[in-house]
Amino acid sequence: MKNFVFQNPTKLVFGRGQIARLGKLLPAGARIMVTFGGGSVKRNGVYDQVKAALAGFEHTEFWGIEPNPAVETLRKAVAQGKEFGADFLLAVGGGSVIDGTKLISAAMCYEGDAWELVQKGYYGTTVPIGTVLTLPATGSEMNSGAVISRYETHEKLPFYSHHPRFSILDPEATFTLPRRQIACGIADTFVHVVEQYMTSAGQSRVMDRWAEGILQTLIEIAPKVLTDSTDYDTMADFMLSATMGLNGFIAMGVNEDWATHMIGHELTALHSLTHGATLAIVYNGTLRVLREQKRSKILQYGERVWGICEGDEESRIDAAIARTEEFFSSLGLSTRLSQENIGEESIAEIERRFNACDAHYGECGNVDGAMARKILEACK
Repeated sequence: MKNFVFQNPTKLVFGRGQIARLGKLLPAGARIMVTFGGGSVKRNGVYDQVKAALAGFEHTEFWGIEPNPAVETLRKAVAQGKEFGADFLLAVGGGSVIDGTKLISAAMCYEGDAWELVQKGYYGTTVPIGTVLTLPATGSEMNSGAVISRYETHEKLPFYSHHPRFSILDPEATFTLPRRQIACGIADTFVHVVEQYMTSAGQSRVMDRWAEGILQTLIEIAPKVLTDSTDYDTMADFMLSATMGLNGFIAMGVNEDWATHMIGHELTALHSLTHGATLAIVYNGTLRVLREQKRSKILQYGERVWGICEGDEESRIDAAIARTEEFFSSLGLSTRLSQENIGEESIAEIERRFNACDAHYGECGNVDGAMARKILEACK
């Protein structure tokens, strides 16, 4: 196991009715800007709960942070927050709203354009934020990362600042989610876990078992949440799996990959495909192309997660990769580029972009432009 330093300062407030505690979590006398997405919080009752909890606080509302939050929209929020004099931000929504609010919190403390911060990749001076999560997927409610798009140039880049001060997770807020959003959230969580797990065997028994437990949970509950999203205990397991999948806990002391994510970001930037949907396509190609590099871990994954114990190594690896693709298909998601009408032009552009920034992703740093092309060609 590698040396590591771990700290996660986010207070997680989990369970039914916990939005009512919001007023006690906010700093006394704070001037708050509340950020929202497209309006689903008004249909599921979350908006009314938040408004009631904010009684007595001066606040303003910013609406319209889209899936794959765009800097063009976030610039408007920065201007509104500065004009109002907000000294605390409250993100109410899914990972895109939270990601966008992280950039807003940094850009409010920066004199230049918000996109400059994204290009820097990190900015440490921010307005503090809290979150009320309504869509499990990204883990943004308990980490410091965000991914921001720029429509003007068809770019999508990661950005880091500070963790939220607190995050409220009430599973009942997820009861009205559309089936596709749930499916993409499951895929997103699944691939977050394997990006940290499916690297080199023998690094940490603790991290391996923790990651495998989350994967097994997702596989077990997926049919249930897709059939009945109003089962409290099942949605609670889904919500907590998404948070635990990317809050740093399963990454302690181990190698990480993230090549699938970086390729997926480019597919989103070029085609506006939902993030989780890109991962359901690309990860299968990653396993096919890098099967020798990941051999020992794929075998372990096949045995422990899917119960694949019979046959020679090659057949067990084939079966593990096939079961993974079948799982994504069972969610109702595409697993091939052709299903989304994505072809050679996009593959060539992604290869060009990787080469232009001298990309070297993956646990071995060997996913460059040429390797990204191989992975995408294995997804046709």
